[in-house]
Amino acid sequence: MDALRTLLREVKEYKRISLVTPVFIILEVVVETLIPLLMATIIDKGINQGSMPVIVRTGTIMLLLALAGLFTGIMGGVCGSKASAGFGKNLRKAMYNNIQTFSFANIDKFSPSGLVTRLTTDVTNVQNAYMMILRMFVRAPISLITAMVMAFIINARIARIYLIAVICLAVFIALLMSRTTKYFRMVFEKYDALNESVEENVGAIRVVKAYVREEFEMNKFEKAALNIYRLFCKAESNVILMMPVMTFTVYTVILLISWTGANMIVNSELTTGELMSLLSYCMYILMSLMMLSIVFVMIMMSSASAQRIAEVINEESTLKNPPQPVYEVKDGSIDFDQVDFSYRQESKEMALTNINLHIRSGETIGIIGGTGSSKSTLVNLISRLYDATKGTVRVGGRDVREYDLETLRNEVAVVLQQNVLFSGTILDNLRWGKKDATPEECRQAAVMACADDFIESFPDGYDTMISQGGTNVSGGQKQRLCIARALLKDPKILILDDSTSAVDTATDARIRAAMASAKPGMTKIIITQRIVSVENADRVIVMDNGVVSGFDTPENLLKNNHIYREVYETQKEGSGDFDISEGGKS
Repeated sequence: MDALRTLLREVKEYKRISLVTPVFIILEVVVETLIPLLMATIIDKGINQGSMPVIVRTGTIMLLLALAGLFTGIMGGVCGSKASAGFGKNLRKAMYNNIQTFSFANIDKFSPSGLVTRLTTDVTNVQNAYMMILRMFVRAPISLITAMVMAFIINARIARIYLIAVICLAVFIALLMSRTTKYFRMVFEKYDALNESVEENVGAIRVVKAYVREEFEMNKFEKAALNIYRLFCKAESNVILMMPVMTFTVYTVILLISWTGANMIVNSELTTGELMSLLSYCMYILMSLMMLSIVFVMIMMSSASAQRIAEVINEESTLKNPPQPVYEVKDGSIDFDQVDFSYRQESKEMALTNINLHIRSGETIGIIGGTGSSKSTLVNLISRLYDATKGTVRVGGRDVREYDLETLRNEVAVVLQQNVLFSGTILDNLRWGKKDATPEECRQAAVMACADDFIESFPDGYDTMISQGGTNVSGGQKQRLCIARALLKDPKILILDDSTSAVDTATDARIRAAMASAKPGMTKIIITQRIVSVENADRVIVMDNGVVSGFDTPENLLKNNHIYREVYETQKEGSGDFDISEGGKS
């Protein structure tokens, strides 16, 4: 019921047209119900008595009613389509807008493929069900009731046959719904797995081909598709029973009415015209039941989708603005005071433990440590992508939870490990950092990120189109474009999360030198596996399994910290990047 209330809130501007649709449908049903009654008049008072004026007059009324039914039917269809399509649009918009407010903790709760399924397949199911409810779910009961009333008016004895058939079918449909709904709920969960398989395969198609894993991926996809097939078969095997039962009921009722009606005509208890009308109403009633059964099937399918959509719309971000947020970040100083952090509130396992750091504004800070030492986790707390489980993180002397989120994140630019470019030109991508940046500002940022040379080598320069995901540029080029994009924000704090790993050491050094000279007041945090990248840092944080093992100048760490010394000696001997401790998250 909560899910239904959530979804109905999204009808919004389509409330009026949603209410008008049933009005047209009801008028159509009333018109159609009157036609068999007029047909009985033509037969009994026109044809049987040879009265042409009655035939012409009644036939003219029937024609006008048929035209009125055509008009109301068309209007009902048009209004219903607009209302359902608008409802679907609003549902997608509501979900997508709420997803944009999600924290990383919220995003971790829903898989990307699951969100795609909810935005596409689930919304389509609910949209179709909404149109069915506006039209068929209104039409079928009204048609059934009016036809039943007219049948009782004509002959109550024969109308009882309808009533018994309706009750039996209603019980059958109710039992069928209770059995089938659970299968449809399971189907849409399997759709998530199918979409995940497709998304993963397409996104990593180069890796799949490089390792000749096409057959493995095809088998994985086939397994996901087979799971959906089996569940649909179970659901449809129940639903398919509805049609033969309906057909059997229709023909049984027609035979009973024909037999009973014929005997009554012989005994002068019923006229031929009345029997024809009763047979027409019989078809109306049973067709209404058939329509209701189709609507119930759609409702069964969409109920699971409705729950899944409501989950996304009702999901509240774990990160919220305070009642009176601060809209100015004073400087780039950063303080961690006794900070603990766990990715799950209920978990006792901490990704970060007792972190105490005090970074002055304008410092260049290196962070080094093995995979799983929680380097990335540490910096995610600075821009409030997550909130500390315990303790306080301060930026510019104030708790990050006191800031307006947009203000804080505009002053703390992060170049993440996974560099993402969007479809559009290079200029469009750079302007993610500053939407009104001039071409010259974009070029200056690209020069600092050592991206200008390769951009100018493209035939279209800064107007070069980037394909989805940035697949038409190399890893190093993608990293440099992402750095330039962050520099355009001109933040007080810049975090480079292993974001120069795909460029050579000479280019890495040029990028750091350019930033140091062009942005002297900016606090720079460099997460890296390369010792050369932090040798010139003011201070270096050494992370070891979620704990700060050391925080000092590179020279002092070389003397006093065994982890830093081991990394230094290993890399200086030419054995490449060093990776130590295991476990945790990086």
